[in-house]
Amino acid sequence: MNFEVKEKLDDIRISKLKIDDIEIETPIFMPVGTQATVKTLSSDEVWNLGYRLILVNTYHLYLQPGEEVIKSFNGIKNFMKWRGLLLSDSGGFQVLSLSDIREIRNDGVLFKSFIDGSEHFFTPEFVVKFQEILGVDIMMTLDICPPYGIDEEELIKFTNLSIDWAKRGKGVKEEGKGFLFAVIQGGLNLYLRMKAVEELEKENFPGYGIGGLSIGEPWEKTKDFLKDFVKKMPNDKPRYFMGLGDPISIMDAVESGVDMFDCVYPTRIARNRTLLTKFGKLRITKSEYKNDERPIEEDCDCYACKNFSRAYLHHLFKAKEILAPRLASIHNLRFMYRFIEDLKNSIKEKKYYQFRNEFEKNYIREYNGNEEVNYEN
Repeated sequence: MNFEVKEKLDDIRISKLKIDDIEIETPIFMPVGTQATVKTLSSDEVWNLGYRLILVNTYHLYLQPGEEVIKSFNGIKNFMKWRGLLLSDSGGFQVLSLSDIREIRNDGVLFKSFIDGSEHFFTPEFVVKFQEILGVDIMMTLDICPPYGIDEEELIKFTNLSIDWAKRGKGVKEEGKGFLFAVIQGGLNLYLRMKAVEELEKENFPGYGIGGLSIGEPWEKTKDFLKDFVKKMPNDKPRYFMGLGDPISIMDAVESGVDMFDCVYPTRIARNRTLLTKFGKLRITKSEYKNDERPIEEDCDCYACKNFSRAYLHHLFKAKEILAPRLASIHNLRFMYRFIEDLKNSIKEKKYYQFRNEFEKNYIREYNGNEEVNYEN
């Protein structure tokens, strides 16, 4: 892996990340393909939208299809027919999201399968070895994602365990089988985060994930924290904010020096009838779109916008047709890709702050903050 910061504007970075023969420019947004698919889309469709790096999830792929099937295909890329790069999460977020069916121990996490209730013990070592079986390009260390508002004693404990587990995972990492990034925990406690960085840098990890943020805490607190913390992270390695997908929040993080982002946000809201546009979020099932002959977004070059009207999308969702979430997902992912490309170009042209002011003015203008989105599907 080769990573190089090419340009800077204040704390904002334009960088090159190269793995094998694929080179990626950051900042970058990565779609999430939890179970070896970005929901409703084929791998080729995601590639054609412009993406070269997407995510899969260790916990889910371990349960299904399982190690035997993945080995028989010689890795998850062959299984899902993905020709780009893959990053795999470690299952650390599931420590938070599946808190009712897991038990944290000093040497790992005992999960109950959400499929059949069977028990599975995830150790830091096992998680790394399974990610090697997956054959991904970037893997993450097992960590504990603590809930917001946890008491300080537990936060310290979970931060120290995440540090220890990262070191243990690196201890079994086989050379030549992907690159292992360490996950930095510590909540909004700058001292704990810096302790984690100092300890993990002794192991010389090739990159770092910023975990345990955007999980329910007030965004303004996160934004202020990032301004202090990110610039103190290693300058010559990728900085990855785990689980962030809102355009405005991404710009906040980019201004602090973050390079990489992932989130289910664009595709989840797409499946729940919500479309992203430069004028904010558009709830396509509202009656005002029933006869609207315009595309989702006038200047969008995605398949959905080039071929169909808002009225057609409105009809498909009302009729509960499977094509509806597919077209919405295509548009939302293309929107995110174009947004990041425009953002990068504005940095290169030294016009980023003008870009942000204009984008935010338009995006907020039509934004309906009271929208309800079902994030369980």
